[in-house]
Amino acid sequence: MRIATTIFLTDETITPVRLARELEQRGFASLYLPEHTHIPVSRESAYPAGGELPREYGRTLDPFVALGQAAAVTERLCLGTGITLVAQHDPIDLAKQIATLDHLSGGRFTFGVGYGWNKEEAADHGVEWATRRERTWDRMALMRALWSEEPTAYEGEFDSVRASYAHPKPVQKPRGPVTGPRTLVGGAAGPKLFAHIAEYADGWLPIGGRGLTESVPVLRTAWEDAGRDPEGLQVVPYAVKPTPGKLAHFADLGITELVLQLPPAGEAEVLRVLDEYATFI
Repeated sequence: MRIATTIFLTDETITPVRLARELEQRGFASLYLPEHTHIPVSRESAYPAGGELPREYGRTLDPFVALGQAAAVTERLCLGTGITLVAQHDPIDLAKQIATLDHLSGGRFTFGVGYGWNKEEAADHGVEWATRRERTWDRMALMRALWSEEPTAYEGEFDSVRASYAHPKPVQKPRGPVTGPRTLVGGAAGPKLFAHIAEYADGWLPIGGRGLTESVPVLRTAWEDAGRDPEGLQVVPYAVKPTPGKLAHFADLGITELVLQLPPAGEAEVLRVLDEYATFI
């Protein structure tokens, strides 16, 4: 099983460069980074995990800048977002950022897509909360048009682009309905989410991995009903606190990659936890 990691990198934690080098040296497969542009102080949106919102949420580094640093000092380590809040981005700019990072890293980028939980953050980006899923679908389609080999126009409900020259292209070639880098969609299990995964992604990025015994077969059915190759579906449990029992359970479900949660801490603490996690590789 491929063992990856995720961490809230901030202005107070280990740096992207040091972490990326240490991950590659120890044989970890990937580094995934979350995204929050800002956290409004006045907020009604509840922290999904309950309790007070941790300090690191308001201090996160931009994931694309940080992953660019990580790509520059590694050769094998894969790099991903966990997740990108697509509805909060200009899709033309985002398509360029992603294609550039994938190109410069030699095809090592995984595009984690999500819908978010913070209504106030989204509102500051001009996103009407009830439309965030539809906006994400629309912007994914626009980006696929820009990543196509030939200039392709797109006209959607929220966004549009003329047929354009747009290079570089992502390294990975189109597969079925998916154009662009490896794409995983995060979110809670449900028919709408699974339909979106089957339509424009390579798989699912479920937080924590609970309930997969029941939900993975449902996703597989939606995937196959959409005409996707049964062998192509990827399920990657995200932000997991590992135990040997969890890893065995995930392996029994056919899962081949797992993303472990690192603490948002300084160098000494992160490296200590990395050494603990390295026993699972």
